Amino acid sequence: MKTPHEPNHVAHTAPLLPAETKKAVAVQLPYFDDLLVLLAQGNEAINHSFGRHVHWGYWPQPTAELPATADFAQAAENLSQQVCLAGNIANNRSVLDVGCGFGGTLAHINENYTGMTLTGLNIDERQLARARATVSPQGGNRIDFHQGNACALPFSDQSFDIVLAVECIFHFPDRRQFFTEAYRVLKPGGTLALSDFIPHPAIAPLTKIKLPESLSIGFYGKCNVQYTAKHYRNLATQTRFNLTTERDITNNTLPTYTYLRWLAHQQSVTSRIARLETITLECLSRLKLLNYYIYGFQKPF
Repeated sequence: MKTPHEPNHVAHTAPLLPAETKKAVAVQLPYFDDLLVLLAQGNEAINHSFGRHVHWGYWPQPTAELPATADFAQAAENLSQQVCLAGNIANNRSVLDVGCGFGGTLAHINENYTGMTLTGLNIDERQLARARATVSPQGGNRIDFHQGNACALPFSDQSFDIVLAVECIFHFPDRRQFFTEAYRVLKPGGTLALSDFIPHPAIAPLTKIKLPESLSIGFYGKCNVQYTAKHYRNLATQTRFNLTTERDITNNTLPTYTYLRWLAHQQSVTSRIARLETITLECLSRLKLLNYYIYGFQKPF
């Protein structure tokens, strides 16, 4: 049994750049607004479903049956595990989780690996407050959480062995800038692993249609789903990464939608935009027009 090692706020996990390089950024993520309210109210179903991970689930053998809450929580854990595997997670590594949410992926690493130096970064201080309150180091690990911008990482060059971005890169303002920053903070031979929604080339032109600003921020916030698999391959080349993993796991994530529809009914969700966006995602995913991928990239030695 692993035992707590030290408070999660006592030591920085990587060299930080001067504090003055940070900039306050407005956060517009309506789904997190709702989650934080429900969690504060002690909503048990929401806590079990999204109190640790706030992303889709991964089922090794998906079925059409309605997942139980515990099944969905385990599936969300599984998805973090799959991204970690693409990042070549191993003991005694330094890991940066960008867009770390409530710290669920770092909690997974913390509970399954030892000698780890774990750093979570998020632009939303509210999410970090929950992460700090719920994730404590074990097994000789060290954990710290920082507020910051994914496209201007507040860490020194070659600080990490692994950089992760689990189901969040579509919120970043510039994927190429994020890749450039990830390359900078990775040690030679280090890995970047992420998950993202990838449009089929047939609908890719539609994703480039610009909506009025008032309509561009829906329930899931402002999301850029324009990047196809070809774009990611080109991006790897442009930023000097070697592509090591390109894995379509769409079928493994589909039970997520069955569960979300059930949960929305149980919670009496009345938001039309929340229902519309989720149904649209489900239809496109089931038609294989919007697919869920895991990617891994390696910085050359």
